[in-house]
Amino acid sequence: MEMADNTITVTVAYGTSKHNITLTGQDGDEPSLKDLSEALTEATGVPAPSQKIIFKGKSLKDMDERLSSFGIKQGCKLMMIGKRNSPEEEAELKKLKDIEKSVEQTAKKLEKVDDELSGLKNGFLAKDLQAEALNKLDHRVKVAAEQFMKILEQIDTLSLPENFSDCRMKKKGLVKTVQGFLAQCDKIEAGISDHLAKIQTKNLALAEK
Repeated sequence: MEMADNTITVTVAYGTSKHNITLTGQDGDEPSLKDLSEALTEATGVPAPSQKIIFKGKSLKDMDERLSSFGIKQGCKLMMIGKRNSPEEEAELKKLKDIEKSVEQTAKKLEKVDDELSGLKNGFLAKDLQAEALNKLDHRVKVAAEQFMKILEQIDTLSLPENFSDCRMKKKGLVKTVQGFLAQCDKIEAGISDHLAKIQTKNLALAEK
């Protein structure tokens, strides 16, 4: 079987075990150090921030670099050092992953509202139906914003010990993401009330004729 150019198998020693890791780069690219790091998390349970990947005595740092730029070829041997998370930290990580899923679901709903708003602005609805449709969209944005607020509260109740660095990083990232979506909710709501105002002035103008 011919190996694709962008597929490589390396052996990584971790503790007393050896892992054969096969990587395929995305979109025809060669695999990067990040690809290897993610595969090692899967194989060993050591989170990326705790990993030290060593090749020929050197610790590899730049996650976006291609493996080949470090001189890593098919069949090369590497070594990894790093601590697995405690079961307690894994449990907190799982909670964070579940929260992440609900963030994604709410974000999808928000995206739909945004798409429908664009459709409305492009005039796919009779004027008199537009106001009703806009009010419904407005309600949906408010529901999404509420869900995002609840999610923030949920994240806030997780008290993570100092040494749960993997969790703390993920928590920080999640908070930022949710705040970004809340800002988007505001923007969409503003867009809706803008458009409502436009329709109302048009309707007034028509009524005065």
